[in-house]
Amino acid sequence: MKYTTLPNTTIKVSKICLGTMTFGEQNTEAEGHKQMDYALDQGVNFFDTAEMYAVPARAETCGSTERIIGSWLKKTGNRDKIILASKIAGPGPYTAHIRSTGFSKEAITDAIHGSLKRLQTDYIDIYQLHWPERPVNCFGVRDFPYQTKTAWEDNFEEVLEALDSFIKEGKIRHIGLSNESSWGVMRYLEESKTKDLPRMLTLQNSYSLLHRSYEAGLSEISIRENIGLLAYSPLAFGVLTNKYLTGTPKDSRVSLYPDFCGRYTTDQSTNAVQQYADLAQKHGLTLAQLSLAFVNQLPFVTANIIGATKMNQLKENIESINIDLSQEIIDEINAIHAVIPNPAP
Repeated sequence: MKYTTLPNTTIKVSKICLGTMTFGEQNTEAEGHKQMDYALDQGVNFFDTAEMYAVPARAETCGSTERIIGSWLKKTGNRDKIILASKIAGPGPYTAHIRSTGFSKEAITDAIHGSLKRLQTDYIDIYQLHWPERPVNCFGVRDFPYQTKTAWEDNFEEVLEALDSFIKEGKIRHIGLSNESSWGVMRYLEESKTKDLPRMLTLQNSYSLLHRSYEAGLSEISIRENIGLLAYSPLAFGVLTNKYLTGTPKDSRVSLYPDFCGRYTTDQSTNAVQQYADLAQKHGLTLAQLSLAFVNQLPFVTANIIGATKMNQLKENIESINIDLSQEIIDEINAIHAVIPNPAP
């Protein structure tokens, strides 16, 4: 395993982070425990979850992922061996079954206490805002929704003050963002600097060969402001594997949750996937290996969040850390990207 340091800390995390959103939906508790056992044995010490998981978000499964992680922590006593990240759900119809109060002090208090109880731990290493309260272009929205008239209150300072109180209590150690824009990241950094409040360390945004828009502005922020990208969906909901090029397996995410991955199955995306698959075959790699290895080597990536429903997938994903892409392969990847840039928003 390879390790990086969480920005502005001395905390070492594995470059591969175990994503857990399938635990409690596509994976049982026993399967989740098996994945965590294997990942830890392979040197993965960084696990990511969220209060709203499993995905898709439903009242019936809300918090189930954290409960599965919590039962594993209690059974194994491995809390001191892992760096644990979780998130408070953002507002909107998708999470109305959780709460409708955004990132108020009361909402943050409820969310943190709930996660700590389900995770059966006294602290969370990185606590993240799952998505902004204001309208932004994420989750398949390509352009900024400037015509959206949704009311929103500028409460960056209040959010940081609320999170700061839990840092001082020792219930969370550090904070981060997710699905955030360049403007939002810089606003949080400015509030931290001018108000002497905790600094956001990481940004968990989607990044894959099909969706490299992070490079348009956020990558520079990552490098110059030392904000580490925690890249999620590096396999584009599994589309960046060979399993969809000849059909759609019945138990796949694309088949089970088509509303979540339509952006990855357009003609443009499918064309790009085929070209990346041909490139991988040319160099004796699987498409998944090529896709993950490309993300692993990026200088602004702190960790690559992988997820799997089957153990053979998990093993292949973790083993991608041992693949070093040559400059020739990277140049060929970028040549495809130049012709079909960011087919998935």
